[in-house]
Amino acid sequence: MLTEQPDRLRIFTWHIHGSYLFYLSQGDYDIFIPVNAEKTEGYYGRGETFPFGENVIEVAAAEVKNLTFDCILFQSNANYLEDQYEVLSESQRFLPRIYVEHNTPVGHPTDTLHVVRDPAVVVVHVTHFNKLMWQNTTPIIKVIEHGVLKPVTRYTGKLNKGIVVINHIKERGRITGWDIYEKVREHVPIDLVGMGTKAYGGLGEILHPQLPEFISNYRFFFNPIRYTSFGLAVCEAMMAGMPVAALATTEYVSVIKNGINGIINTDIEQLIVGMNRLINDPDFAFKMGENAHDTAMEKFNIGRFTADWEAIFYLTIDYNNSIYEKANRIYQ
Repeated sequence: MLTEQPDRLRIFTWHIHGSYLFYLSQGDYDIFIPVNAEKTEGYYGRGETFPFGENVIEVAAAEVKNLTFDCILFQSNANYLEDQYEVLSESQRFLPRIYVEHNTPVGHPTDTLHVVRDPAVVVVHVTHFNKLMWQNTTPIIKVIEHGVLKPVTRYTGKLNKGIVVINHIKERGRITGWDIYEKVREHVPIDLVGMGTKAYGGLGEILHPQLPEFISNYRFFFNPIRYTSFGLAVCEAMMAGMPVAALATTEYVSVIKNGINGIINTDIEQLIVGMNRLINDPDFAFKMGENAHDTAMEKFNIGRFTADWEAIFYLTIDYNNSIYEKANRIYQ
């Protein structure tokens, strides 16, 4: 029997990925996030970067255990292994629980055990590739692909160069493709933005609310990351009608179709050829951008995203209730 649905679900989570939290908050439920005086990781509160609505509610970390929630959402190992024991009451730690896995495995790409081993916790991956690579051991494993809002500004492509958006790309090395970016920029005019990038010739950080308009003026978006989940910045670029160039690895191969809605290859030389065609043929770039927008509208629709999350919240609540009903029958 399905649980009777309350007027609005009350979800507790931590502020881990601001852009993801912003898109998650577009749903018809309330999200409570903890804040502390030190503003440590996960405890930033709403912050000033994202235009959160009234349904994102700050709670003093010390007061969390006194509140009522319908579901707990973990977003990092620290949330699951440490934070929940510091801010949640014992009874809250047995509420319906979800762990959303944003990342690919850091260890071995196919044989890394996921941190969640508790069969009562529902695990949600943000791509099918993530689900495929992680060694999951719990009964319920789901995938909710990204959803993003349609930007007010559409693609113009008036700048005859590409753009890369990655925070601290050089410090993160081969995973984020610093070496690939360096090689490509020798042959293709391209700019770099992101936190820490001014130190090595980039343009620095562009805050998320201004980013769609900023990148829309570039001819194409380039993502040199070798091993990743699926960047929200890529979704946003496609939604704006911008062609994307990327490595034919991870989930990108299921979304980007070479020469149709983007440029994708494992051969860097061929990527360079494709990017230079976008530079030299604006009409080709615009047509590809239109196709990218159509793909994004179909695949990354914000309504689908929030509906999927709402369905997972209710599924988790019902699943949790069924576990305890079964336990009660066994021990009566």
